[in-house]
Amino acid sequence: MDSRQARSEVTQRALKSAAVKLIAERGIENVSIRDIVSAAGQKNESALQYHFKNLKGLIRAIHASREAELEAKRTEHLQHLGKQTSSPSLRDICKLMVEPAFLLARSDADFRRYVKAFGHEITLTDQSAVSFVNTKGGQSVQETAVLLRATLTHLDDAALQRRMDGALRFVSASMVHQARQKNAFRGAKADLFFNSLIDALVGLLGAAESEETRAIARSMNNE
Repeated sequence: MDSRQARSEVTQRALKSAAVKLIAERGIENVSIRDIVSAAGQKNESALQYHFKNLKGLIRAIHASREAELEAKRTEHLQHLGKQTSSPSLRDICKLMVEPAFLLARSDADFRRYVKAFGHEITLTDQSAVSFVNTKGGQSVQETAVLLRATLTHLDDAALQRRMDGALRFVSASMVHQARQKNAFRGAKADLFFNSLIDALVGLLGAAESEETRAIARSMNNE
């Protein structure tokens, strides 16, 4: 049983890695099950269906693995920040939103490909980007949201939702763009990208809401 389970896990990892690599290169619409099975070095064409039922099942498994990594890394950063201060700055919280994924991408080529392959999903989702992230994130996402709510007191709940929607789409688009660079997430240029992204995120979330925006929001609420 142990030997079969070990072989199964190796096959699953090979299929997930091959899928991410191909999707990052071609886009999901241009990748077939046969392509993935072949790239994973599997002779049995039914290997993907056996382990994941279908392509959607494989994609769900890929997301679950990476989301677990992000959750662990973000939890680690939250705990470290909690030991440093009980009143984190907006910049501290913005780093929590970006740094876990950035560091995982820096250290792991497969994670870089994952960002390149799937990072655009947040940018392009038809639903609220906040809801999209909340359904995929764990406790650390909720804790980060609580910290943001306590810090961004100049925004009411509706305004905060609007800002966060834009912020999440902006961050995901920026990370995908970085993932497409030659030395993605590595070196001085990547450090500059990261800090510039945090600067922009602080500005986006921390800016005062204009009277024009508030007036439009009020009129929409009264309709």
